[in-house]
Amino acid sequence: MRVALFVTCIGDTLFPEAGKAVVEVLERLGHEVVFPQEQTCCGQLHLNSGYRDEAHRLARRFARVFEPYEAVVSPSSSCVGTARELNPGLATRLFELSELLVRRLGVEDVGASFPHRVTYHPTCHSLRVARVGDAPHRLLRAVRGLDLAELPEAEECCGFGGTFAIKNADTSVAMLADKCSAVLSTGAEVCTAVDGSCLLQIGGGLSRRGAGVRTMHLAEILAAT
Repeated sequence: MRVALFVTCIGDTLFPEAGKAVVEVLERLGHEVVFPQEQTCCGQLHLNSGYRDEAHRLARRFARVFEPYEAVVSPSSSCVGTARELNPGLATRLFELSELLVRRLGVEDVGASFPHRVTYHPTCHSLRVARVGDAPHRLLRAVRGLDLAELPEAEECCGFGGTFAIKNADTSVAMLADKCSAVLSTGAEVCTAVDGSCLLQIGGGLSRRGAGVRTMHLAEILAAT
């Protein structure tokens, strides 16, 4: 399959390792991955901030850029969910990585090896917008050497929510404290998720506690051998 990578704004600027890992995993499985240079923001930031006209303009551009490709993959369920909402015609071709692997390609074992105790945080968008289901868990359970620890109250928000963390900082910090405590209770060495923005939030909270727990994108774990 020829797959286009939608790297996202935060992936491009803060988490390039996640985008590279997506490419590595798919190429290991024999697929061709291309990167359309014309891609820009999907419009999520604008939509969440009430700028619907600007979001729809970006959505139309997004559709033009990715229209030629059989499938589009992204290391972000939040951007995938937004892009699907704004571009319903792309919904059947636009995937978060775990969805593409498990649902479209029928793959759970990608040949990864990661001998560490890991807990998975299901992000709000992955649960309620992109609806990736148990695809991340299936992939993690197939990773050699990985000890998957269930996260207590996993479906509770980490407190990021884009501009929510800025506009409602006190509430966001309180939510983050609960999430960090849940992560630490698992004894995990690594906390993973399918959204870099949430990992940024959780990683910051864990770092300020001096917890010694790393955050890694799911794609990075799947790329490990």
